[in-house]
This record gives sequence, structure tokens and C-alpha cells, in this order.
Amino acid sequence: MRSQEKPRLSEGNRRPAGCTLPVNALVGTTSARVQTKSVLGHRWGSLPEQSVEAAGEGFFVSTPEFCYLQMASRLSLARLIQLGCELCGTYAQQDTGPAARREVALTSVDGLRAFVEAASHAYGRAKALRALCFVADGAASPMETVLMLLLCLPYRLGGYGIEQPQINYHVTVPNRRRKLADRTYCECDLCWPGSNLAVEYDSVLYHLDPDRQESDARRRGTLVSLGFTVLTVSRKQVMDGGAFNRLAHQIANLTGKRLRYVDPGFTRAHLALREELFQGMGSGE
Repeated sequence: MRSQEKPRLSEGNRRPAGCTLPVNALVGTTSARVQTKSVLGHRWGSLPEQSVEAAGEGFFVSTPEFCYLQMASRLSLARLIQLGCELCGTYAQQDTGPAARREVALTSVDGLRAFVEAASHAYGRAKALRALCFVADGAASPMETVLMLLLCLPYRLGGYGIEQPQINYHVTVPNRRRKLADRTYCECDLCWPGSNLAVEYDSVLYHLDPDRQESDARRRGTLVSLGFTVLTVSRKQVMDGGAFNRLAHQIANLTGKRLRYVDPGFTRAHLALREELFQGMGSGE
């Protein structure tokens, strides 16, 4: 890491799949920094433990945890929280088109926190830890993350301060109810188990799929039979500020949260948050 040699890369070099030019390279000294069409150098004096892993072709890439820590100095707090939820979720943002699905999350909130806490002198550490107070595990889509953050971030950050839900929470169907249901459990997009409240996001990606519609209808019916209130949220509701405000008040009422925000300060913060999160979501559903 302390080498004075400047990293070089030419178009003819083989690179790991998905590695495009320019490559962002970490160097250990200011004198080793370089900016060319192929390489952009960034100084990082001492790498934390378990910060990189081999990617083939002689390359090493940042682990998800180190990526999160590096981005703490580049992103706003809201966007850093959004990134943390993506790393701890089962979706991956794409440059164009909808987000891709992952089989498993790249890391977890506990994994991120352990890594950042161990990097005791790293730049951006305090901000990264602050953001982790609001990151959640288990989101399956960018919109689930956005919906949760708009509802649950504190007033000062533009959210409604509602208690953070469980994401993609499994509600077990008791044995005595199995004859009336076609499944052993129901998965809820956002769930407040203590309030028997489930919020389901109605994705446009599946809206026209008859089989998906039928399965969702049966699942909602099962949840209602188990005593849950089920709210279905459309993309239009999330994108429309007035409609979302009404939704937030419904959820606050159902979870026992008394909203005490003060306008016009809150509205300004909320609109700024919406703009940041929608920009960070890109075109992903």
C-alpha cells in the first residue's frame, strides 16, 4: 500500500467480468495517485482487515463492507442508508432497467457494523456508523427500501419517524388454520408484528401477471384471517406526495404513532429526502 509506483492499465489488459474503464484504484501514498483514461487513483493509507478479495486476472476488489465505508465520504446520509439497505438486501441496482434479484444478501447490518467499528481511524467512520442506525436487512426491491425510509427516518431527515418494520417478514400460519390456507406462512413486504399490520407494495413488474395477482390475493386473505390489517401500496401512491402523506398518517395511526412534525420545516426536509431517494433508486422497481 505504501508503494510509490503509479498504477497503470491499458485497453489490452484482461480485467474481471463487469470491470469497466476507468478503474478506480486505491493507492497508499499521494505521490502514487494517477488520473488517466484507464485509471483513477484514490489514496487510502492503510486498509482495514478483510477489506478486499481476489476477483481474478490479478485484481482485488473491495468487499461490500469496505465499499460501504468508502462511500460514506461520497454520499449524503440518506443515500448512504439507501446503499446500506441494498447491500443488506436481495436486489442490485442496474445502470438501466429494473433492479436485478440476488439469491442472498451481500452482507448484513451486523456485518457492516462490525467492519466499520473495527476500522477505528478510517475516514467517514462516524458517518457510516450513524447511517447504520437506520439500515435494515432483507429488502427485496429498491421501492421497499424507499418506502421504509420515507416512513421511518426521523423528522430531521425528512421521514415520518414511524417505528421501523420487519422487512419481508414471515408470518407463520398456525396448524389450526392450515385447512383454511394454501400455505404454511405468509411473507409481508413491510410488517409491524406488534400492531398486526402488513404493508404490501404492488409492483408494476408483476401487476399484469395473473398468477402473481391470484397468489397475492390469497396471501392477503390469509393474513386478514389471522387478524392482520393489510394495506396495499401502489407506485403512484409512493410517488405522489399528497397520497403518501395520507398513507403515512394511516400507518402511524395503526401503529400507535402520534405524528408531531412541525411545518414548513418538515415538508421541506421530506421533499428533499424524496428527491434524493428517488434519484438513488434510478429506474429500479
